[in-house]
Formats: sequence, C-alpha cells, structure tokens
Amino acid sequence: MSLPLKDIVVLDLTHVMAGPYCTQILGDLGAEVIKIERVDLGDQTRRMPPHFVGEKKLSAYFLSLNRNKKSLTLDLKSPEGKEIFYKLTKKADVVVNNFLPGTMEKLGLGYETLKQINQKIVWAAISGYGQDGPYRDRPSYDIIIQAMGGVMSYTGEPERPPVRCGIPYGDLCSSIQAVVGILAALVSRVTTGEGRKVDISMLDVMTALHTYRAKYYFVAGEIPQPVGTAHVSSVPLRAYKTKDSYIVIEAFMDHFFKNLCLVLGLESLIDDPRFNSRQSRLANRDALDQLLEETFQKKTTAEWQASFDITEVPAGPINTLDKVFADPQVLAREMVVEIDSPHTGKLKDVGNPIKMSGVDKPVYNPPPLLGEHSEVILSNMLGFSKEKIAKLKEKQII
Repeated sequence: MSLPLKDIVVLDLTHVMAGPYCTQILGDLGAEVIKIERVDLGDQTRRMPPHFVGEKKLSAYFLSLNRNKKSLTLDLKSPEGKEIFYKLTKKADVVVNNFLPGTMEKLGLGYETLKQINQKIVWAAISGYGQDGPYRDRPSYDIIIQAMGGVMSYTGEPERPPVRCGIPYGDLCSSIQAVVGILAALVSRVTTGEGRKVDISMLDVMTALHTYRAKYYFVAGEIPQPVGTAHVSSVPLRAYKTKDSYIVIEAFMDHFFKNLCLVLGLESLIDDPRFNSRQSRLANRDALDQLLEETFQKKTTAEWQASFDITEVPAGPINTLDKVFADPQVLAREMVVEIDSPHTGKLKDVGNPIKMSGVDKPVYNPPPLLGEHSEVILSNMLGFSKEKIAKLKEKQII
C-alpha cells in the first residue's frame, strides 16, 4: 500500500524552520510537496552557514528540512506569477505559509481569495502570534517565543541565568501542531466538502505546552522556577553524576524506588519513614539526593545501566549525538537513513518517526535545487508547453 497522504498536493510557501519542518512531515507521509521559492534567492536557509555540501554548496541546514519536496521558482508579485499560483491552487489540497500575518492577503493569496478558487483548499499559516491579537504584526523567532511563552523562565539550573531549549522547541512544536491541524482539516473535508483555515500561533503552542505547570499556577498561584533535570512533583527523577558521565533515572513510583535501592545497595532506605512514600520522598528531597549522589559516583554509567535493565529501574544515559546515532535501538527503528542525491552524493539523515502498518517502506527523496522542478510541475500539472515555459523563464516569472 502507498503512504497515507498519497495524492495530496501541498503548496509550500514556507521558509527557515517552523514552516519547512511542517511540510517535510507531510512529504514524509506521502504528500506531493511543491516548495514555491523566490526566483532570485529562494529559501534563505539555502545560504545558512556554517556547513555546506557538494559542488552546489548546499546548506546542511536547508538539507535537514526539505527532503521529499519539489522546488518551483515563482514571482508571486507579478500578475503572471500570481495567475500560475491560482491555477496550482485549483489542483492543490493544502497551502502552507509562515509569513507575517497579512502578507498572503497583500499578495492576493489569502484564505478568502483562494477559497473562491478552490472551496476544498486547506489554508494553513504558522506565525509568531497568530492572525489576530495585539502582537500579530510583530516578527518573531524561536528564542523569542520560548522567552515570551514562559518556557525559558524555568529551564536550566537554579540560581543561573535563563537558557533556551537546545533544539528550536517553539519552531518544531508549532510545526507539529500545524500538521495536526492540517490533517484534521483534511478529514473534515471528506464530510463537508469544504476546506478550512488553520491558524497556528507559536505563542499559543508554547502556552498550551505548559500543561500541569499551568494548572499548578491556576490552582495554587505557583510560578515555576528552574530545577535543572529534577521534577517538582516526583523524587527521585533527575540526572546523577556517575564515575564517568551522567545518568538519568525516574524512580519516583514505590516499586521502582524499591528496585533502585536494591541495585544501589541502599536497602535501608526502602522502609525509612523519610523515603517510604512518594509524598515523604518529595518532602525530603535534599536528604535523599545527597545519599544517591554519593552512591552513583561509585560506578560508571554503563555499569549502573546494566544493573537497572536487569532489575527494572527506568534509567538512561545522557547521550551526545554520536552515541544517539549509534544506539542499537535508534538503528533498529531505522531512525538513521541514507539519502542519495545527484547534488551531494549519499548523506545520512534522521528517519521518519511515524511508523504505520500497511504502507510501503518510507521514501526519502533528496532536497531540491532552487527551481529544479519548475518545468516538470508546470508541464505535468498545468499542461504548459515548452515554449510557454521558456517565455516565463525569459521574463523571470519562474
């Protein structure tokens, strides 16, 4: 069987991170993603330093976000370019952009306009603050959203300056939520026959992800503070320094805590009234942590992990990326794949994390050169002749 989004056509007007990651997920699921780029420069991440690959000097950053896509260059400010986009819209299912709110409307590509051309179109926008509200016109990026959304206020170690999450949390989570919204709109379209407007605000997404910390604030007025790798409700749950590195454990449940004590040779703690329940361990966190910290440094991370695997204690090492991509579990799940491109040769990439029964093996097509598929798209989808395409190129419409 084919991938689940086969026959779904996505017009991708996104750039940088939040948008391209969304459309790459759709491409991985089988959609035909047409990346529409400026004729002169294309997606700005094509020039993102510091790493470039192959004779064409393709940016590694760009390569990480644009597989399973085709590139069409198009001047959307010209009447002819706009008309081509309208013709594509008639045949498309989804349009995705991450421009500042109002930009698509100024280009004549807003939802209300495109809905008149194709009532089934799903129009999705990812922006910093959404399509309305007092901040809608502000430019924004991941770190700003992590800051304004409260994530940075309690990320990091106590008494230290705020830090951002190591990955672009705001961008990536917003991309995933956009995919959820797009898929929901496509499902709805089956019964209603109409598309929908999907409006994703990165700030909304960050706000929603606070989950139980938000609820703690609403019911108790508790404003979160940094606790490092620890947890405000569960003990022991954090990273501990071992003889050679660090290991994280999550043994706050009574049976896991008992197993932990047995492995560490701290059997006396099992019935100690300071530690014999989740509530007592939480109340006596500092005393318990001191005992665990001293014990963990007696063996290496690998030695502790081997014992925990046998005795059933949830634990894992803090891996650097070289160890992640050599991990037997990661490899068994085909999360390291190889993509062969005529422009870069064979390069490794991360695999698709969505595993699904009844579909063919995932396909990973290499990220495109700027405008690489312009002629094919216009010829196959719109029936343009070679002569017409040549004239469009001459006029720099494509």
